[in-house]
Amino acid sequence: MNLLFFLTPKSEVVYVKNTDSMRQVMERMEYHTYQAIPMIDQYGHYVGTITEGDILWRIRDDLPFDMKKAENVAIGDIPRKRENLPVSIQSDMEDLMSKAVNQNFVPVVDDKDIFIGIITRKDIIQYLDRQVKQAEQAV
Repeated sequence: MNLLFFLTPKSEVVYVKNTDSMRQVMERMEYHTYQAIPMIDQYGHYVGTITEGDILWRIRDDLPFDMKKAENVAIGDIPRKRENLPVSIQSDMEDLMSKAVNQNFVPVVDDKDIFIGIITRKDIIQYLDRQVKQAEQAV
């Protein structure tokens, strides 16, 4: 099955650039109530996923925390504890499923490693649920 079937395109995904400030990212995460957001570089390449935990560990290590100081911390400079690995648009379902088991969403990159969107675990589960129901009705 083609991964594009599951793809939420980049234009519909909330993402950050690795040069965005910690404050900007915190505000974006709060506004959208996200716990993790994909991060790209200036060329659109997927860099990783920044999580609330990554930011909290940076705050812990950089106390006393000051929101003004957070304006000067690029989000790409924050070490990430866990890596949300992307899949290539050419990947197969097995590769997608192996990543979706451990990630709420799987970033998708094209042949030039440019971030093009995400596939959510929710979309995969809903698809599989429909497949099971269709199979049960066919019996």
